Amino acid sequence: MPELPEVETVRRGLLPVMQGRAILQAQVNRPDLRWPFPERMVERLRGQRVLALRRRSKYILADLDSGETLLIHLGMSGRILVSGTMLGTFHHDHPAPQKHDHVVLDMEGGARVTFNDARRFGAMDLMPTERADQHPLLASLGPEPLGNGFDETYLTQALHGRRTPIKAALLDQHLVAGLGNIYVCETLFRAGVSPRRLAGNLGPKRAAVLVPLIREVLAEAIEAGGSSLRDFRQADGELGYFQHSFRVYDREGQSCPTDGCTGIIRRIVQSGRSSFFCPRCQR
Repeated sequence: MPELPEVETVRRGLLPVMQGRAILQAQVNRPDLRWPFPERMVERLRGQRVLALRRRSKYILADLDSGETLLIHLGMSGRILVSGTMLGTFHHDHPAPQKHDHVVLDMEGGARVTFNDARRFGAMDLMPTERADQHPLLASLGPEPLGNGFDETYLTQALHGRRTPIKAALLDQHLVAGLGNIYVCETLFRAGVSPRRLAGNLGPKRAAVLVPLIREVLAEAIEAGGSSLRDFRQADGELGYFQHSFRVYDREGQSCPTDGCTGIIRRIVQSGRSSFFCPRCQR
């Protein structure tokens, strides 16, 4: 499932063709994805101007001049692709319709925004903008890891007394929003912290170290266009490249990349998710 860097990459790719532009036509090709689409979705989108395009956790939010906000979640295999405009130095013509093109938006200026989702685990909804933060998918989210509300004091207090492994704690969207398996593994490696260590036993100093490292890993991933392991594509159809910078994730059995370390990357399963780490470097 796309994590924060992948969703932020898609949002940035959509900015030039959506923010400030009107939705001239909307086409919805099925009644639902993971959940039913909102009632009269085509009517409520058609003719509306996108005032702002923002991200909350792993969700893209398009604020419309109707006073509603379109929520988009990519799910496991969702892609949002842009055609009919210049992206970078290339012009992307409109492709032939595909089987899993479920929502198509024709934008002012000639661009087409297509939501394609083979597995249909994605979602879209419409809600009043003024109450968007109360939406069931958003209401209980923790602070953004790249925002001012996420700092050393907050994380130290949030981890205090927790009897769950630090890996599970950082994946808890109530504690911090948007972090996923890949970037937690990479952060814990840089911090020298074992994914098995109990969060409450980490201590204030080591907890504080995690904050800049989380931001560092996320910033590097966004700069690389995210990670493409299976389905993820940027808005122009290109792959992300951060997977080429993985130090531990998906590197089971390979040598630890730390200079002088003789450790071998291990994989364990925690709460049904794979954790990759160096047992020598991470304590």
